[in-house]
Amino acid sequence: MSMTLRLTDEQDAALVILAQAQGISKNEAAARAIVEQAQADVRRDEVRRMTADVVQRYGPLLDRLAE
Repeated sequence: MSMTLRLTDEQDAALVILAQAQGISKNEAAARAIVEQAQADVRRDEVRRMTADVVQRYGPLLDRLAE
């Protein structure tokens, strides 16, 4: 599947730096960055969900321990 990615000059310069630092093409650098960001978003959502579960489950106990 092909896609045209329109970047500002500043964004393109950042992508060039990223690609050169990793020794890969700009296309591969963009693809990796997208995947890494998606994975980070999923992890962040999982941590938030687990934290909410822990607070709901152990909140009263933690409150008592804090007294």
